[in-house]
Amino acid sequence: MRKINLTEDDWRQRLTPDQYRILRKEGTERAFTSKLHEKKDRGVYKCAGCGTPLFTSDMKFESGTGWPSFFKTLPGVFETKKDSKLFRSRIEYHCVVCEGHHGHVFSDGPPPSGKRYCSNGAALIFEADEQKVQDA
Repeated sequence: MRKINLTEDDWRQRLTPDQYRILRKEGTERAFTSKLHEKKDRGVYKCAGCGTPLFTSDMKFESGTGWPSFFKTLPGVFETKKDSKLFRSRIEYHCVVCEGHHGHVFSDGPPPSGKRYCSNGAALIFEADEQKVQDA
């Protein structure tokens, strides 16, 4: 996938303050504050920084953590790195196209992957499944 390289000023203009803080400065939103946390509609979750499709609604599950959580991703959309900012080491994941920070991946998710991609809702844009919209 082709990378997007913008200046910090370009990112500030393109993103909301919350999106900028999370995607560009590796921030975190408070639990249970994202409208996407309880979203159950069929569709695709895309990167708020560049629009790259990251997850489908079929990959989402209720983790009880307060953040949108997914047990797998679309292939090749994230790079990971070690995050040692807090009291323990974690693995964070970033969009391969815009390098935006989305959250952390844990090994306490459901089968079949056993993974929990804990995502900041502000880092995502939800696009509803066209078929469902047409059928409604």
